[in-house]
This record gives sequence, C-alpha cells and structure tokens, in this order.
Amino acid sequence: MLKVRVIPTLLWKDFGLVKGVGFDSWRQIGSVLPAVKVYNTRDVDELILVDITANKDSRDPDYASIRDFADECFVPFTVGGGITQITQIEKLLTVGADKISINTAAYSNPRLIEDAAHHFGSQCVVASIDVRRMSDGRYQCFSHSGTKATGRDPIEWAKELESRGAGEILLTSIERDGTMQGYDLKLIDQVAKSVNLPVIASGGAGIYEHLRLAVQECGASAVAAASMFHFTQQTPAEAKRYLASAGVPVRIGIIAPR
Repeated sequence: MLKVRVIPTLLWKDFGLVKGVGFDSWRQIGSVLPAVKVYNTRDVDELILVDITANKDSRDPDYASIRDFADECFVPFTVGGGITQITQIEKLLTVGADKISINTAAYSNPRLIEDAAHHFGSQCVVASIDVRRMSDGRYQCFSHSGTKATGRDPIEWAKELESRGAGEILLTSIERDGTMQGYDLKLIDQVAKSVNLPVIASGGAGIYEHLRLAVQECGASAVAAASMFHFTQQTPAEAKRYLASAGVPVRIGIIAPR
C-alpha cells in the first residue's frame, strides 16, 4: 500500500511567505528559504510552493529564487503559480522543481496538461483545483487564486484533468482555507471517488485528526496544510506519528537527499 504523504504548503507573495483565510487577508509569516530549511528537519514528505501573485501580474516564475529554494530542499519540491507554457515548465524542472502545479492556465488551455504530461511525464504534473461551495450547496471551481468563477464542476473537471494526463490532484476548499476548522470532507470524498489519481487534500487542516479523516474516511492519498504548521506547535513529524498510530501507512524518519 502506498504511503500517505504529509505536505506543508508555502504561499509566496512578492518577497515573503503569507497565509490568509479564504484566499484573502494575507498575513506575512516570514521568508521562504528559512522555512524550507526548517521543514527539511521536520520529516515532511514533500513541499509545495505557490507564487500567488504570478498570474495576477502576468509574469514568469522567478527562476533564480526557485533555484535557491530547490538547492536547499531535500524532499520532492512542487512549484506552482504563473505557469502558462511548456517552456516555463522546462525551466522550472531545470532549476530544481520536481513537480509543477497548474491551476488557472488549465481552464483556458487544458491542452497544457496534455503537453506537460507528454513532454515530462504525468508524475510531475499536479493539477490544482480550488473549489468554493456556493450558496445553493453546489461546488464550483475558481481560478486566479480563487477570485474568478469558472462555471466548472470539480468532479467533472477532475475527470477531465485525469483524462488529459495529470498525475495527481491538489484539491483546495477556498472557504475552509486558513480556518483550521477541518477539510471539506464531502468534497474530498466526491473527487477522490471520481478519479483514479492521488488526491491531495488541502484547505482547513487544524489538528491531526483532520488529516486522518481526509485519508481514512474520504480517500485522500496525501494531506497538505499550512496554518496548522505555521501558527501552532503541531509538526509534520508528530502528524505522521498520529496517523501511524491510527493505522495510516506513513513514512517516518526518512529524509532522503534529492
């Protein structure tokens, strides 16, 4: 059985790390490089770094900075934000990213997922889906860091992304983001059951039990978290010990150089 992964998420805005609530009210929480170095010692399985302003500013990823971060990162490193072209993906992989995360660009150019999977392999293509529960209870996908409604249903969109070659799904609940009140378990369950891809649960984790529920009750293959690791004394290493004690298969105490 595959090991469940615990993945801290780093949100990068301008020159530092931020964390908000519901994709808004961003609070500065430090710098990227020190955070990467700390997580190297915290028994994490992977790191996800997302540049949340790259799409809004219509600019390329900051390759020089990402190279610096990757040089200090000893676990698989996923990078997202502002990716719209195959040439950008190639550069990101060249400077040290192990995977790339695509969200906004996939809605206007879903062929980008296909091309990325064809050129670099599905294993390095993470399709990111940001979802909001609407007033009528329906779920809808949003792009541009949660600011633009797409009209797409997350289950059908996840199926399409799978058919186009994505290797895994990063599924984030917008309204749960930063609340530490727990993941949207219904959303995770529905998407995980609709595809044969690993689903990374994101948005709302606050205690270790939230991670367990996403995995054991809803079928998530990995759990991503930011606020619970930034703002509490909880750690990825302790999270994995908690999961192991509940019977969840995790990898403990192994940090392999990249």
